[in-house]
Amino acid sequence: MQITTIGVDLAKHWFQVHGVDADGKIVVKRRLCRSEVIEFFKALDRCLVGMEACATAHHWARELMGHEVKLMPPAYVKAYVKRNKNDAADAEAICEAVTRPSMRFVPVKDADQQSVLMMHRARNLLVRQRTMLVNALRAHMAEFGFTAPQGPCHVDRPVAAIEEENSALPELARSILRLIVAQLNDTQAKVRQLEAKLAQWHRNSRVSKLLATIPGVGIMGASAIAATVCDPNLFRSGREFAAWLGMTPRQNSSGGKEQLGRTSKRGDKYIRCLLVAGAVAVLRHARTRATKDAEWVRGMLARKFKWGRTGVAIAGASGLDVRASGLRAESATNVSCIDIWYNSNLRRKGRPRRRRKVPIFLTDEQQTNGQKLGLTRTAGAYT
Repeated sequence: MQITTIGVDLAKHWFQVHGVDADGKIVVKRRLCRSEVIEFFKALDRCLVGMEACATAHHWARELMGHEVKLMPPAYVKAYVKRNKNDAADAEAICEAVTRPSMRFVPVKDADQQSVLMMHRARNLLVRQRTMLVNALRAHMAEFGFTAPQGPCHVDRPVAAIEEENSALPELARSILRLIVAQLNDTQAKVRQLEAKLAQWHRNSRVSKLLATIPGVGIMGASAIAATVCDPNLFRSGREFAAWLGMTPRQNSSGGKEQLGRTSKRGDKYIRCLLVAGAVAVLRHARTRATKDAEWVRGMLARKFKWGRTGVAIAGASGLDVRASGLRAESATNVSCIDIWYNSNLRRKGRPRRRRKVPIFLTDEQQTNGQKLGLTRTAGAYT
């Protein structure tokens, strides 16, 4: 009997495989050590291989490119696990889930994309360590009566007090604080080194440079999105991309009644944080910018919109433009996820929803392309 579908439960040392034929009958059900995996699949004819999109999944997907490898989110596979959970049951569930026509799959990342994401993760780790060192330095200095404002931009004050000879710091405490300062300087240098490498990769990536033209998306956000989203065609619209990022409301509807709550916050938390941080920067500059998008932001704030909610709205609009830029189809951008966000998050329970169109940012090229397609412009957005 020829194996047509195999489910692989990944691990560090021992891998569980579950293979079936075209009729669904079990052909192979065994455990493999790490050194036997490649040889096992080389001896098989080309077949469908399913894996969970967990740690090392992209590596093994590239190693088994002779087969049709598909990665699935573990949360979607869990529904196919029968009764107790173990490696054999997980492999069987993966083998069943990969054949479902409605299953959503994760595209396989290449080594270059994973390297860029590794730089982002390493930078994020170093930034957290830098924050810990700054807080520790401020806390230790406060014990001797010296206070400093929060933030790494004010760290020069406690450092100058440590080096001052006439300060009231004991010599033992001064030596310990100098160790913290040395570690802080080393961490800051490593952060700048990673940022320089990310900027260099950004300049060599056409997609990343195109994404950076969106308001509120900088080098960090553009490079992270370009490395994470392998194929923008997986999303049917900008609204679907915004929902994948967790920028749309969570649904709890039943019985024909729509119940929309707050933003779901699903998906990639890192990209969502970068978009929201960029949106907050747009809010700050909107106070002095004399542009139409700045007028929209000031109008939202004037209508007693909260600062955070306005930032989420701008971040959602950036998510719409991200998908359009990835497809090189800026003219297809329209009001979608912002409209949903407004109608769900800003309405109070018991009040009827009022549909209000909220414009998104449009560049000059987007406006020109929209006019060519015959789209009508309404308050800064094409409908």
